[in-house]
Amino acid sequence: MLRYQWEDAARFWNSKKGEDCERVGTSSRQKQKFTHTAGSRSFACVAQAAEALSGQKVGRLQLFDITHRKKDGTPMTSEAAEIMKKLKDKKAEYEATASTDSSVNFEDIDNRIINEVLGPESQSQAEVQRLNDQIVQIQASTDEQISQLREEAAAREAEAVAKEAKQNRKYNELQLQLQSMMTMFQQFQNPPS
Repeated sequence: MLRYQWEDAARFWNSKKGEDCERVGTSSRQKQKFTHTAGSRSFACVAQAAEALSGQKVGRLQLFDITHRKKDGTPMTSEAAEIMKKLKDKKAEYEATASTDSSVNFEDIDNRIINEVLGPESQSQAEVQRLNDQIVQIQASTDEQISQLREEAAAREAEAVAKEAKQNRKYNELQLQLQSMMTMFQQFQNPPS
């Protein structure tokens, strides 16, 4: 770090805004229930990366599993291992119930299980998840609108080509009629002798 950067950083951390940031970070760390592997990335970023990698939507159960396992696949802590076991047991229990009861919503199962084992998610987590869902929905509707507009443009283009061809045929027919009228007129002008 260069000297002027160090001075700027020290000035920031000694300012009111810097102290507020520090206080927020400290309280956030204290609220953290257990260690995870997300590092400084938000769970939303981790979920988005996992979705991009697998091509499938990542639920809260999968996200918990991803963020609480080491690189070698073992759970971060014994507490995380216990929770993962509880989550698996609850999921098996819900899936058994869902196989006999068709009214159970599979997408809602993950949220129920997480809420039962870990408690309800915080307002900010719910907001981030809602925003992610909205983004996906908007992208899907935008893609759908784009394809619909392309289809409409292709249909209009085909219609314009067909109309132009029809006008060309009509023009050629009129040209032929005009030529035949001109030859008839010339024949009237120059009667055979």
